Amino acid sequence: MRRSIPSDGGSPGSDRDPAAAWPAVQAFLRARGAGETKHPGGTLLDHLNRVARLLAEWGAGPDLKAAGLCHAMYGTDGYDHALMGTDERELLAELIGERAEALVHLYASCDRAVVYPRLASGRSAVFRDRFTGREHTPSPPDVRAFVEITAANELDVLAHNPDLAERHGPTLHRLFTHSRDLLSAPARDACERQLGRYSLEPGPRIRITGLDHLVLTVADIERTVDFYERVLGVRRPSYRIRHPGGPGGKMITTSHRP
Repeated sequence: MRRSIPSDGGSPGSDRDPAAAWPAVQAFLRARGAGETKHPGGTLLDHLNRVARLLAEWGAGPDLKAAGLCHAMYGTDGYDHALMGTDERELLAELIGERAEALVHLYASCDRAVVYPRLASGRSAVFRDRFTGREHTPSPPDVRAFVEITAANELDVLAHNPDLAERHGPTLHRLFTHSRDLLSAPARDACERQLGRYSLEPGPRIRITGLDHLVLTVADIERTVDFYERVLGVRRPSYRIRHPGGPGGKMITTSHRP
């Protein structure tokens, strides 16, 4: 039987405040040094709380929020500073529940160099465990939870480290765009708001159906007029010549009527 996160005396109504919801988890994180470990935006504990808070804003359930709060307990492929070893998994499961701990382990064990490109390409989510080197296929709910935690984590890190944002923004935008079906709607919107400017995808094409007028700055007005009239067959008053006061030559304006 899989247990969900147990109550530890926190306020059930404090859905968006992990510090108020799970005081025992907060105390455990502090005891393991999260409050003294530097991280973009302050300390690791600050980051963990922001991730859990962001997941709550996106509508995550208790297990996912708890996993977000503890996602760095075993270290990660991008932040190899573990607060506890994987030989202590039972201890964390007792604290946050088996389901939440399993998500923490899935997140921590992910070999990002292998898994991220697979998710970004839309291929089946076969994960590689960086601790063991073995490959496995998580359940669809676990994959969705993984991507949701990934989005919350990366958005918070990039929001507090401009250098990392410029370096990894394009790759992460592609990852979350191509795995958008795995994200909740609020998470998708948040990714696009924060990472949209890093898009490497071509934007929507603009189809031109008409042209009102065209202005050309030319060096030789006589040759241009000759081209208009002899080659294009354009006759006055379809065009007019202007002589601007500044540098750059003369201007010829052509009006095109549908």
